[in-house]
Amino acid sequence: MLVSHKQAPSLKRQLWVAFLVVPPIAFMSLFVVYPILSAFAYAFYDWQGLARGEFVGLKNFREVLFGATMAPVVWNAFLHNVYALIALMVIQNGGGFVLAWLLYKEPFGFRFHRIAVFVPVVLSTIIVGFLWKLFLNPNFGIVNQALYALGLDSWAKPWLGDSSTALGALILANAWHFIGFPTLVYLAGMQRIPPEIIEAARLDGTNEWQLLKNIVWPLVAPSTTILFTLLFIGAFNWFEIPYVMVGLDGSPFGSTDVLGLVFYRTAFGNQSASIQNFGLGSALATLLFLFIVVFASMLTLWLRRREIQF
Repeated sequence: MLVSHKQAPSLKRQLWVAFLVVPPIAFMSLFVVYPILSAFAYAFYDWQGLARGEFVGLKNFREVLFGATMAPVVWNAFLHNVYALIALMVIQNGGGFVLAWLLYKEPFGFRFHRIAVFVPVVLSTIIVGFLWKLFLNPNFGIVNQALYALGLDSWAKPWLGDSSTALGALILANAWHFIGFPTLVYLAGMQRIPPEIIEAARLDGTNEWQLLKNIVWPLVAPSTTILFTLLFIGAFNWFEIPYVMVGLDGSPFGSTDVLGLVFYRTAFGNQSASIQNFGLGSALATLLFLFIVVFASMLTLWLRRREIQF
């Protein structure tokens, strides 16, 4: 059948759209959708190493959530993920908002500072982890050396070897790594605020705190929605920084254990514990995926409604 001159451009457009859309869909299906569905299926079977055994139904899920061996480790790691979420919300997102406001006022060298604050974000997370591991080394790390130089010898300690400071050290390293991202997102939101609104508020005698609380913060609510949702997902997918800085065991004594480390140890084993159970690991990964999807969606909807209220 011959194609008319009117149909030819439409056919070319459809072929071009198919050329652009089909490869990404195929890639996502092969490397994202298929592994997720496979993990769902693997969670319902017993595994001997990498050999699939008999169908066990919800047994793996019960063991992960309520088992005498697995559940305490999982819930301990879950609490650490929650602590990380709360701390990073304050330090990373809150600090990013403050930095964005300072850059918005265009201080001396603000163009340089915009670039400098984003440089750690583009660094590899593995590099950042090793860098901060060196910074926090109790013998020659720059943190303890600076404390010694200031005469604060009693403050120096093995930051990653002390249960009371190890998780906080990981959180600070992560915040340093990513604080540039919320800074630029908030800065972009602030730059969209009409200058007349800021000027009118200042003429009315609004102080800095009132300006930020009652005008700037509500107007950058869409930025907050994006950043908090991404932070929620990232906090419960946290793996690289803890893995590089303290290892798979969540040392010391499980004080830095997070769900990502528990999953990896359970599914693939580690040096200190050769136990490997792919079924339990898949069950944990499935529960974590469902938790993130459900709560991230609910959180996004709630924050969107808050934007409308503002």
